Amino acid sequence: MKILVTGGAGFIGSNFVYLMLDKHPDYKIVCLDALTYAGNLETLEEAMKNPNFTFVKGDIADRECVFDLFEKENFDIVVNFAAESHVDRSIETPEIFLKTNIMGTQVLMDASKKYGVKRYHQVSTDEVYGDLPLERTDLFFTEETPIHTSSPYSASKAAADLLVLAYHRTYGLPVTISRCSNNYGPYHFPEKLIPLMIANALNDKNLPVYGDGLNVRDWLYVEDHCSAIDLIIHDGKVGEVYNIGGHNEKTNIDVVRIIIKQLGKSEDLITYVKDRAGHDRRYAIDPAKIHAQLGWLPSTDFETGIKKTINWYLDNKPWWEKIISGEYQQYYDRMYTNN
Repeated sequence: MKILVTGGAGFIGSNFVYLMLDKHPDYKIVCLDALTYAGNLETLEEAMKNPNFTFVKGDIADRECVFDLFEKENFDIVVNFAAESHVDRSIETPEIFLKTNIMGTQVLMDASKKYGVKRYHQVSTDEVYGDLPLERTDLFFTEETPIHTSSPYSASKAAADLLVLAYHRTYGLPVTISRCSNNYGPYHFPEKLIPLMIANALNDKNLPVYGDGLNVRDWLYVEDHCSAIDLIIHDGKVGEVYNIGGHNEKTNIDVVRIIIKQLGKSEDLITYVKDRAGHDRRYAIDPAKIHAQLGWLPSTDFETGIKKTINWYLDNKPWWEKIISGEYQQYYDRMYTNN
């Protein structure tokens, strides 16, 4: 079995690469990543020691690059993690998100269609559903929840989802889609909430919290997410959407306080800042469908997962310190320029 993992130098994609190499040691894994600001080749340093892993630098929106790779490799499965994903950045420069998240998805599906891929899987987000009211704790996102986007990022992901389903209906492309809640864990890029708070707290810097800090997110440990995708690409029903949630709802301020307590820091570091435009209040996923059809449930509660995550950041300071300094972006050149 040969699998293309796009965006595999990013947070969730890299964790998926490691899970697949460990769980399916006979599979060939090819990673395609453009190594934009959130892609870090150093994250895949251990994977590159595995003879069944290959890294290719390239943009999923580059049709010639993608088609040449498909022609050469004859993939069985494509798992598309590649995406611009930070909401704040999408508010500043929406066009980048449209190019990668929509046009890039189209290019990958055109190649998958031409070269007979057996399964194309689109990794999406619960943000396509918009948000839920804080006071209605009985409400959850299901696969039947109408799409109702709040940011250029979520709109671009929703557009890609609709395009994927259209390719299934129009061309018969064998597709699946997963929509996950907020991930956390190893290799999380330090601009996102949890790694940002860990890094800032360790450096005794202010911990910026949007608005009142009461926005609620359903936190999903990244390894649980990757195990769900593994199940979907092997056993999921073609043409279906699967929600993947962690059953770990926390307010942002509670997450920050948990991190502070674990690191023995003072809550005086907390600084409330102006709220993000269009900031969703609550996300909460009902993963009943994937549980009923594929037997998946999250195995990591938040208290366990956050301790593992904090310990990983404590044990891997050079990784995130290079990102904060910008040095990580020179890693590819060091690895390949003189080879």
